[in-house]
Amino acid sequence: MHEIRWHGRGGQGAVTSAKILANAAFRAAFAGVTSAPSFGAERRGAPVTASTRLDSEPIRVYSQVTTPDIVVVLDESLIEVGGAAAGLRPGGIAIVNTTRPVAELGLPTGMRVFTADVTGAAESAGVIVGGTPMVSGAILGSFAKATGLIGLDDVEAAIADSFSAKAAASNFAAARIAFDCTKEAQA
Repeated sequence: MHEIRWHGRGGQGAVTSAKILANAAFRAAFAGVTSAPSFGAERRGAPVTASTRLDSEPIRVYSQVTTPDIVVVLDESLIEVGGAAAGLRPGGIAIVNTTRPVAELGLPTGMRVFTADVTGAAESAGVIVGGTPMVSGAILGSFAKATGLIGLDDVEAAIADSFSAKAAASNFAAARIAFDCTKEAQA
């Protein structure tokens, strides 16, 4: 089973990303997929987490992911203040939306780190709502590149299920840009 924990801020799309990933994974032939949000009193900008599990067998665990194989960080400030890397299994994967060098992020050692300017990808593709880049679709391109668990065709189909045709096209364009700019670096 692959356990993924998402870290974002309210309004960034962490919960949406977790749901779209579950759809994409089902399309990629995972028999078991679950997705669940976890947050307190919601407000825009407050830390939010979500969990996604993927398995070749049906999943019967519905609790939040506490020891993930993969963490996806939509806002790099959550590494320090939100404990985004807490509980990540040794050798696990961290996918971080950032333009900073990995050495400046304060991540613990012993993990594979993938970085991408996902916000820039969303901006380039015109995925902006109320003046804010929405990274929920774009980050899935980075996830596909970093993990190889899903393909861009799965991402495209899942995004098409989640948004209007126009929004889906721009979100998938952002995912493709993020896929292309995702790079692995050592923590």
